[in-house]
Amino acid sequence: MVQYRQAHLDASFGALADATRRGVLEQLGRGDASITALAERFQMTLTGMKKHVGVLEQAGFVTTEKVGRVRTCKLGPRGMQEEAAWIEQYRRLWAARFDALDLVVAELQQTEIAHGRKKRRK
Repeated sequence: MVQYRQAHLDASFGALADATRRGVLEQLGRGDASITALAERFQMTLTGMKKHVGVLEQAGFVTTEKVGRVRTCKLGPRGMQEEAAWIEQYRRLWAARFDALDLVVAELQQTEIAHGRKKRRK
């Protein structure tokens, strides 16, 4: 089984847990933006947006650069491969469990048919 750095995943999923931060990542996927532009786009204060960008920066999803009085944000060099692999591991686990459940349901349906029970209406 793949080993993951717990603190790294905690920071990543913590950053992604907020809708505004996910929106910021989506926006930055279209192009770099200043904190001021992001604050206007999401109708929030500069201080609030700085905090959101800081969380994304700590997780490694965003980098910032200050030129003069403008702090520009862009997507960081790190992707989400580790997070995607973690999610995929659990997707496979749940898919296997649901497949097993489907088999149980099919067996129960066959047993009902074999014993002459009528199908229930949905």
